[in-house]
Amino acid sequence: MSGLYKSAAIVGVGEPVEIGFVPKKSQLQLMAEASLAALEDAGLTMEDVDGVYSQSGPAPKLAEYLGLRPNGVDSTSIGGASNSAQVLHAAAAISAGLVHTVLIAHCGKARSGRDEGKQPGGAPSQWEAPFGVAGPVSSYALAARRHMYQYGTTSEQLAAVSVSTRKWATLNPRATMRDPITVEDVVNSRIICDPLHLLDCCLVTDAAAALVVTSAERARDLRQRPVWILGGGECHTHTLLTELPDITVSGAVESSGMAYGMAGVTAKDVDVAEVYDAFTSSVVQLLEDLGFCKKGEGGPFVEGGRTAPGGQLPMNTQGGALSFQHPGMFGIWTMLEAVRQLRHEYQGTPRQVSGAQVALTHANGGVFEHQVTIILGRG
Repeated sequence: MSGLYKSAAIVGVGEPVEIGFVPKKSQLQLMAEASLAALEDAGLTMEDVDGVYSQSGPAPKLAEYLGLRPNGVDSTSIGGASNSAQVLHAAAAISAGLVHTVLIAHCGKARSGRDEGKQPGGAPSQWEAPFGVAGPVSSYALAARRHMYQYGTTSEQLAAVSVSTRKWATLNPRATMRDPITVEDVVNSRIICDPLHLLDCCLVTDAAAALVVTSAERARDLRQRPVWILGGGECHTHTLLTELPDITVSGAVESSGMAYGMAGVTAKDVDVAEVYDAFTSSVVQLLEDLGFCKKGEGGPFVEGGRTAPGGQLPMNTQGGALSFQHPGMFGIWTMLEAVRQLRHEYQGTPRQVSGAQVALTHANGGVFEHQVTIILGRG
């Protein structure tokens, strides 16, 4: 064990009251509300913060809005993996003594529309667009179809991911979609881009969240039980999906290998997993790359409720991007839920993973372009 092992901890998490459809508040307003909630959760104030990290804003703009003059800012922008990468960057900066307490915040308004802080996405690549690759859904569909061809993965197996995730969402009163669904419901929902159906795809919502990372010394004296950063890893492989030698294999192989090695654990030691689920097919591929099963075995692995409440690998226990909410980037919510599970905040309810001690969070940015894995431990 080395690197970032227990050099920093997540000590506060927060969200605004309003999520889903929030047209009357800006990104900065919602991030400020989430930030105040996270600081309150930690028992800290704005005066304790000397680092501000955000992809949406960007960070210096958020710092100004909050009335802060931080010693460190980070506006890393790698899609849905941005905030997860920022947690690792914060831990490294804290370990180096550059900052002591970092506030990380994000807001997306994918449902009610862009505001002044949201930049439009880039145009499809000139190299891929002629072949019908027009955006994330078509690219993920391409990878899904290849996985099906190469390993025999079925639409019903992909649907099992959505069904299990929805079961978790029924336990979350803040989830957007809470009605139970079946495999048949998923495969009979309309096709968005073959082979992905409507219920294979993430939601489109407004939401914000924030978390606080601080030093090991300070973490031990705060309001909440610290959730330790045990290990982490990043891997960035491409910008064009067609540049991957095998589009069924992502950089999560490397990022998780770094994280496991630093934390001194393996996939078998993980009690709860929070894996960015933009599409059911990406989850199947990422579970393989994260070492929970062998390459090509992801389809059978998710069958039978393995990732549902009571399953062998509880995953996306807040309902994930498929059923909880998805404002365009979901990475920060994988960490918020992992923190709450490791604090045992849901004790006495079916949502709590019994005895959870080790959590894996994984964020996927772009179309398998950026992979960030973090291992967290109960303090």
